[in-house]
Amino acid sequence: MAKAIMVQGTGSDVGKSILVCALCRIFRQEGLKVAPFKSQNMSNNSYVTADGREMGRAQVAQAEAAGILPTAEMNPILLKPSGNNGSQIITMGKPLRHMTANEYYKNKDSMLEIAKEAYASLNDEYDVIVIEGAGSPAEINIKDDDIVNMKIAEIADAPVILVTDIERGGSFAWIVGTLELLNSDERDRVMGVIINKFRGDMGILESGLQMLEERINKPVLGVLPYFTNIDVDDEDSVSLDMKNRKQEVRSKKQESLIDIVIIRLPRISNFTDFDILIKENSLNVRFVEDARSIGNPDLIILPGTKNTIGDLESIKENGIANAVIKVAKSGTMIIGICGGYQMLGSVIRDPENAESKTLETDGLGLIDVRTLFRLEKSTHQVKATLHDRGTDIFKGLNTDNEITGYEIHMGETELLNGTAPFLKILERSDKEVSMDDGAVSNDGNVIGSYLHGIFDNDAFRLELINRLRESKGLTPMAADELNTVDKETEYDKLADWFREHIDMDLVFEMIKERSPQRR
Repeated sequence: MAKAIMVQGTGSDVGKSILVCALCRIFRQEGLKVAPFKSQNMSNNSYVTADGREMGRAQVAQAEAAGILPTAEMNPILLKPSGNNGSQIITMGKPLRHMTANEYYKNKDSMLEIAKEAYASLNDEYDVIVIEGAGSPAEINIKDDDIVNMKIAEIADAPVILVTDIERGGSFAWIVGTLELLNSDERDRVMGVIINKFRGDMGILESGLQMLEERINKPVLGVLPYFTNIDVDDEDSVSLDMKNRKQEVRSKKQESLIDIVIIRLPRISNFTDFDILIKENSLNVRFVEDARSIGNPDLIILPGTKNTIGDLESIKENGIANAVIKVAKSGTMIIGICGGYQMLGSVIRDPENAESKTLETDGLGLIDVRTLFRLEKSTHQVKATLHDRGTDIFKGLNTDNEITGYEIHMGETELLNGTAPFLKILERSDKEVSMDDGAVSNDGNVIGSYLHGIFDNDAFRLELINRLRESKGLTPMAADELNTVDKETEYDKLADWFREHIDMDLVFEMIKERSPQRR
């Protein structure tokens, strides 16, 4: 039987995922076998495990911090919003079906059983399970149907740490109000509070902390300062605004930057595909959602989306589609990933309503391909190499350069009229294969691929950057100038930050009575 501790929040985006990451790394440093768990996650930012299952990206980062391979049991239910009132439901890493919110709540009992079984399997294998809640545990209109906060804490018999975001203002009221809306048993389960994202003068805050502790009769475990020097994955697309602000500061300080525009689709997915580009000091990466802001960039990227047809219609309406076509015809490089690749073709068909009610729509016509949606979803980790056309474009690479990534898509794309493929897939879900991926336009300026994570391949990223630099008349960048990230170092920095500002003795004391002996 594992011991458990749970991080819940006063609301969304208060820092729960990052704190779970920190705790996973700390328990690992303490010599314990630790795993993350989030029964239900709502996110279009997903990942494919080694066995071809889909899960939330946040739990992947937490598993990395824990030093283990991510598995679907760590996030047994994933809701991928595809519209204003519906989501694709992923259970144990495989798509179940689309449901409205009402349909989902009607199936809450079966969903809870899935979560309980997944937790039980982790419970048998690990010393510690660090559980993440979602949103707020005090949403009184849906509290009875909640299978991700206090219900899970009760099942796991987990003490709860309540975290709030002081940067937003009103955090004391947020904490008090959350606790007031919990019943007495739930309040008793909350063992302490953490104040997150603090930027001010601790001397001014201290009197407020004392008054808060007297009011709620629970300890403040610590105050975590806002950080910008630790590099871990973001879970939600709300972080894109912050990424844009950082890039604006960089572009004002440096000249001769390569300007990359990523179209911020309404239902953008897997935006962490581009985090590695943002880290490159020679690049200015902008997430853009209106045609006027596109300007004249060196590269436009159409990212993945949970609703390809819906988002394609959206960018047609707001003028982005025409702007992309215009700059493509002027010679600007365009890259489409997954749903963005599908948009670049001539037509998208969905006869089985796998994704939307629209049976067919015209694409941007920048690559001569057509996509047919099917109900079956492809989820694979992939090893590939550039196809002949790809090596023509990226001349510093050859067919010996391995490219890794993963596929998550429901469509199949057919190349027409001799269109050249981009990649040759050599391995898919640990099985040797020989199949093509992606496509390249005749002039080589428009590229599409289903491969998420392609930019994380250092050699490929360097060749892309140097092609863009060459087009601007800049000298090539050397391999040792790439901005690579050592994730292990970053997770250790995260743990150090947490230990410095949080009373870890109290945290260990919380779970001591529920703790088995270390193995």
